[in-house]
Amino acid sequence: MTSVEVKREAARDDLAARDGVLVAFSGGVDSSVVAALAHDALGDDAVACTAKSETLPEAELEDARRVADEIGIRHEIVSFSELDSDAFVENDDDRCYHCRTMRLGEMQATARELGVGTVCDGTNADDPGAGHRPGLQAVDELDVHSPLLAHDITKAEVREIAAHYGLSVADKPSMACLSSRIPTGLEVTGDRLTRIERAEALLRQWGFDQFRVRDHDGLARIEVTPDELERALTREFAETVREELSQLGFDHVTLDLHGYRTGSVSPASDEEATAESTSDD
Repeated sequence: MTSVEVKREAARDDLAARDGVLVAFSGGVDSSVVAALAHDALGDDAVACTAKSETLPEAELEDARRVADEIGIRHEIVSFSELDSDAFVENDDDRCYHCRTMRLGEMQATARELGVGTVCDGTNADDPGAGHRPGLQAVDELDVHSPLLAHDITKAEVREIAAHYGLSVADKPSMACLSSRIPTGLEVTGDRLTRIERAEALLRQWGFDQFRVRDHDGLARIEVTPDELERALTREFAETVREELSQLGFDHVTLDLHGYRTGSVSPASDEEATAESTSDD
């Protein structure tokens, strides 16, 4: 057996020994692999649970539904609002801690209702060393099990395991919650989240793959990867994106020539790489 196969089987056996598992599930590659392992190990005693809120794009929720169906795992959706938390809305350096605490709290409440003994998330072995990650503190405090981390499964190995299970998200780019597009210190509001979601939906329709629309209090800063930058520099794109985003409520529209970067509006990494565990990637 290869090293990845050994780790995969160890994680599966870990989950098989538990009295039911509920996976905090976003439909990204990390949480999808945990869900696939749990379903493989426990069958009907495994549940995937997605937290629906203003920070989760509707397209990601639909993707989570599709991937859960692909895995064959039972899928539950719980609704809540991070905007009910003044600490989250304030958007300080610990925003992701407040968000993760609320999301995982919803997961634990659902697990209790279902009589499930363990809540799992998709934190992988690369995450703890990837900069400022206050959300991981919430995972520790709430005693959530992270099988990928526990068995030293890296992001690259997660994708290998996803391919082993035939998951369509094996190569899916990371996708953080919409609040990561708002600079630290600028309040998170429903209006800002809505216009970011709509702006990014437009870029997705135009065929861009890895990108962000950052909302600097009405100024839209578009980031795309270097291999897609040439297409974004055309006159046609500039004119169309300016018109469309202006209609969404942005006062100014800019293209960041540095390109796509995780955490470019907040400390160190802004949880962009781990948001997938609960809302992936």
